[in-house]
Amino acid sequence: MRAVKMAPAGGLARGPWVPLAVLALLARAALALTERYPALSLLQQERHRQRHGPAGEWAEQYSAECDSSFLHFHESDCDIGGSSSCESMLSLNTEKILSQAKLLAEQKRFPFATDNDSTNEELAIAYVLIGNGLYDEAIRHFSTMLQEEPELVSAIYGRGIAYGKKGLHDMKNAELALFELSRVISLEPDHPEVFEQRAEILSPLGRISEALSDLTKAIQLQPSARLYRHRGTLYFISEDYATAHEDFQRSLELNKNQPIAMLYKGLTFFHRGLLKEAIESFKEALKQKADFIDAYKSLGQAYRELGNFDAATESFQKALLLNQNHVQTLQLKGMMLYHHGSLDEALKNFKRCLQLEPYNEVCQYMKGLSHVAMGQFYEGIKAQTKVMLNDPLPGQKASPEYLKVKYLREYSRYLHAHLDTPLTEYNTDIDLPGNFKDHWAKNLPFLIENYEEQPGLQPHIKDVLFQNFESYKPDVQELICVADHLGSMMQYETPGFLPNKRIHRAMGLATLEVMQAVQRTWANSKVRMNGKTRLMQWRDMFDIAVKWRRIADPDQPVLWLDQMPARSLSRGFNNHINLIRGQVINMRYLEYFEKILHFIKDRILVYHGANNPKGLLEVREALEKVHKVEDLLPIMKFNSKTRDGFTVNTKVPSLKDQGKEYDGFTITITGDKVGNILFSVETQTTEERTQLYHAEIDALYKDLTAKGKILILSAELGEVDAICNLILSLVYYFYNLMPLSRGSSVIAYSVIMGALMASGKEVSGKIPKGKASIKISKYISSLVDFEAMTAPGSEAFSKIARSWMNLKSISPSYKSLPSVSETFPTLRTMIEVLNTDSSHCLKKTIVVV
Repeated sequence: MRAVKMAPAGGLARGPWVPLAVLALLARAALALTERYPALSLLQQERHRQRHGPAGEWAEQYSAECDSSFLHFHESDCDIGGSSSCESMLSLNTEKILSQAKLLAEQKRFPFATDNDSTNEELAIAYVLIGNGLYDEAIRHFSTMLQEEPELVSAIYGRGIAYGKKGLHDMKNAELALFELSRVISLEPDHPEVFEQRAEILSPLGRISEALSDLTKAIQLQPSARLYRHRGTLYFISEDYATAHEDFQRSLELNKNQPIAMLYKGLTFFHRGLLKEAIESFKEALKQKADFIDAYKSLGQAYRELGNFDAATESFQKALLLNQNHVQTLQLKGMMLYHHGSLDEALKNFKRCLQLEPYNEVCQYMKGLSHVAMGQFYEGIKAQTKVMLNDPLPGQKASPEYLKVKYLREYSRYLHAHLDTPLTEYNTDIDLPGNFKDHWAKNLPFLIENYEEQPGLQPHIKDVLFQNFESYKPDVQELICVADHLGSMMQYETPGFLPNKRIHRAMGLATLEVMQAVQRTWANSKVRMNGKTRLMQWRDMFDIAVKWRRIADPDQPVLWLDQMPARSLSRGFNNHINLIRGQVINMRYLEYFEKILHFIKDRILVYHGANNPKGLLEVREALEKVHKVEDLLPIMKFNSKTRDGFTVNTKVPSLKDQGKEYDGFTITITGDKVGNILFSVETQTTEERTQLYHAEIDALYKDLTAKGKILILSAELGEVDAICNLILSLVYYFYNLMPLSRGSSVIAYSVIMGALMASGKEVSGKIPKGKASIKISKYISSLVDFEAMTAPGSEAFSKIARSWMNLKSISPSYKSLPSVSETFPTLRTMIEVLNTDSSHCLKKTIVVV
């Protein structure tokens, strides 16, 4: 082999002992350096590619800190603040390349250095070329060396690194890189860095299990904070958050000053629903790195999930103070503001996001949605069309925004066409095509045969204009403020429920309109619904709330399931809620786990008593040890039919036909071990089940109307109490039927409040916080729909609901409020009032409170 000698420091290598081939190579390299930027690390590129992958928006938060993904010239983790060993070795001329190579060779600061100084000098040149992003030149240099010495491990290793650095988008590079690194492992099987490098090529190729195996082998050979952190990252991407948490914890035990590892530890908590623990980890990351934008952003998202709008806003704002152009923070803050009902503020964030990243699908979709929700249909559909044009590449998974946008565009056109049509003259559930509704509610791709698009925007129909609060008459101002107060009474105070002032106002107005409509019905007045004048039926009462819930957020399909196509309904339309999926706990429903668990245990005993009486004693003893859902997994193995899982159906007793029961909801448990479990509940809305529930609700509504008419005439206290029980019983069956694709809970509660007000009783108590959870210190709120679904009957539900409602006599001032339906008779007027600023209401006393 020809040796490459290094020139003395300060002088350019000249003379016959520097091969002309090397000088030519270095000249090409110096020229190329003026035309290239240093490449990002592979792991950083991979995080960028996985923005819409399994780990969602969190995936790109991870970076390899400042150590190179492929080129570890030393074993220790580099300092987060930066060090000379972490700096790019970008140079601008041959002299510097040779100088850097000489330094590397003397210190043997490259992988698999040899005992031969000349060989090391030649290897060092190629590694310097890699460090400068000159991968083809490095490959040629290593290849020349390998022609003379085919098993020179450092050259094989370096060539593998260079192939990987060239870019794994070209499978040829990936295959060559893996081939070379595998050769190194066969020659030198006890070097952890080689397994680590191979893992970092395997993971972007989707070969996660192989990458994890390599990282495990590297850890066995020589554990380090970096290796545990890298393996934890792969477990995180694989959604194995518990195992990822263990690795990040081990990494932090070896090196506690790792803000990124601490951030990811927090994210493993976040994804499992352990929000308090997540927040503590994010705060700890910020103690280690005060200007850590991703930690502030994650803290904001955790507070948002807790429903703490003020704390979330503060955290997002701190992230933007550090970098006002941080796209992901703008996106997350904008989405939080939208779901808080602050659409105008949300829109500012989405527009800024798109200035910085014009092809951001989330911001583009949310911009279009915000415009439409505010009645600005021209701008809204323009933004939606941009999302529609962003077709996924062949083999690429379509984004959620791309899947939803055509439904939103069609619905936006429909809303615009009906802006000024009286709401009493049309019916959205009948107007929209059946297959469109079915696909939209099920969130299916927009592949609808023979679909006829909604007409385009009509120029003579103008967008909704902003309406000042002061422009409304005083009595309408009072109506708005009362609605805001009533809507706030429906807020759940539990993780996952962010207060939404737009929803509050909409459902407050729905409550008042229900009250007024029920009072008119009891006074024998007819109502105008769907183009017909007739006595109000129970569905009309709920439809009042449905129309307000729909217009408050046009992104969500709030549709009657029995109005879906017959074929869809005959198959059953499922309302599905995951309580535990894998390692993710749905914190909204945590308080109900124990109640559902007791029910499951009872049903298992009944099942084994009927089908396996000999094994009943063994099952009973096993069930006594069951204290959480995961403990049921061994029980499933007692019977061959339940080995892989089982379902349990709740029953809803009839009031109309004593002794008769209806199907309630289905509890499903499947899985074989902790972390691989699905614990879910669902209601299956079939045509037969719907008819049974409708008959029950019809009978209750008929009785309610009769007693309401008597109440109007006599005002006897006994009638009021009976009416209250009838209202709660009617809604009990509505909750268990779950007849809407979305929004059933708040719609039903607004009907409860409105109908009670019609009877002269006002709900003055808020939905309560429940008992403290063992797992988190925050109190969990009662959820009205789950109280109904888990109650043994309508009487039990009525008793529970009345315990917190704190009913009192209605204020006479309600009678002076204007008619909601006459004040806001069209979509335009509804959108106007939902857009109106409500801060004035905070400065005045609401007379009915």
